[in-house]
Amino acid sequence: MTKKQRAALILEKLEEAYPDVECSLNYTTPLEMLIATQLSAQCTDARVNIVTEKLFKKYRNVDDFADADYEELCEDIRSAGFYRNKAKNIILCCQRLRDVYGGEVPDNMEDLLTLAGTGRKTANLVLGDIFGKPAIVVDTHCIRLTNRMGLTTNKDPVKIEFDLKKLIPPEKGAHFCHQLVAHGRAVCTARKPECERCNLFEVCKRVGVK
Repeated sequence: MTKKQRAALILEKLEEAYPDVECSLNYTTPLEMLIATQLSAQCTDARVNIVTEKLFKKYRNVDDFADADYEELCEDIRSAGFYRNKAKNIILCCQRLRDVYGGEVPDNMEDLLTLAGTGRKTANLVLGDIFGKPAIVVDTHCIRLTNRMGLTTNKDPVKIEFDLKKLIPPEKGAHFCHQLVAHGRAVCTARKPECERCNLFEVCKRVGVK
């Protein structure tokens, strides 16, 4: 079986198990998606959703964040961790959105990467979920699962992204990554993957699994 054939079977089985899975961050606008994803660095989505429930009622648009008092914003997002750096990036990001992009979140990788606090993971999530564009979101679940499954041998997120782009149809990339998150939480966990009840067992190489 080739790597591409294995990927196709993995896609089929993930679709059977998680047909309706979506991003677990709560948001209603492109800006909220961008801010929530920045806050999710080194923080659980559940915690981010608790923080943003109040945050998005207080800061409703780009101007609110761009003009935010730094110390006050730090306190508003403190429980998300690394709050000082995140607050600085959010303010700088929104200032650039206002001053350069007319208050709108860009719909392309090149422009998104010019925003403070926005790397390829965040940019791909915005591109895939907001704009419906081809995207591969490489998070810890994606790194762990695609290595175990034998879809890549790389650990670097950028290299994994481009490895997967060769295997996953562009229109399925974003959904595939959400399915990996769901499977990584429910079955293929970091400490003790439950291979005996995994519907991917027959097509997974189980690299590194003891």
